[in-house]
Amino acid sequence: MSNISIRCVITDDEPLAWKGLQGYAEKTGFLEVVAICEDAVQLNTVLKQQPVDLLFLDIEMPYISGVEFLKNFPNPPRVIFTTAYERYAMQGFELDVLDYLLKPISFERFLKAANKAYDYFASQDTSLPPYVFIKTDNRLEKVLYDEILLVEALENYVAVYTTDKKMITHATLKSVLDMLPPRQFIQPHKSYLVNMKCITAIEGNILHVGPHQVPVSKYQKEAVMEKIINNRLLKK
Repeated sequence: MSNISIRCVITDDEPLAWKGLQGYAEKTGFLEVVAICEDAVQLNTVLKQQPVDLLFLDIEMPYISGVEFLKNFPNPPRVIFTTAYERYAMQGFELDVLDYLLKPISFERFLKAANKAYDYFASQDTSLPPYVFIKTDNRLEKVLYDEILLVEALENYVAVYTTDKKMITHATLKSVLDMLPPRQFIQPHKSYLVNMKCITAIEGNILHVGPHQVPVSKYQKEAVMEKIINNRLLKK
């Protein structure tokens, strides 16, 4: 397993809590704290400004809870919840967080969660070729990431649209999203994933992706547009 550095953000409205987590992170040697936020509003700004791998996210905070933030932010980083309340554990499981730390958090328990995050990111081997195999019509089709225009959810199946074909396979949209590079693909709507490299135009709440049109959820429009445009807007 190669040496890796995990870019993380600590979000907690209690100074003693975030200072403790910051100190723990520094001891690990592989967690790089790139920002500390006191609420989800600050976190929202940070995530639009720089790449982040992991969030240590408190749940009960001003303005919006960590749970609600995670539900509504498109394609968020991986998350470790930090909270004083056990009652959110089931929601954490449903949101597929890496771990769930109950305050007060010991260094031993923090290190266990940090090592789980390390193992996760180490398994995302960036040296692997940029393609995925899709099972369709009793065969495995090799598809390059750059050839995928979009993915559409169809109940228990997904439709993968490439530059020259459409493939139907038995999968969930989330399982497909987990396989794709997060800096290249976004989820603008609950039923779609889109390759940002293939977006040719934005018209209102519609993304033009090759010959296809994909809607953008009104609740995610601002964050999605920010990620797509990313300071690449030329206007008169």
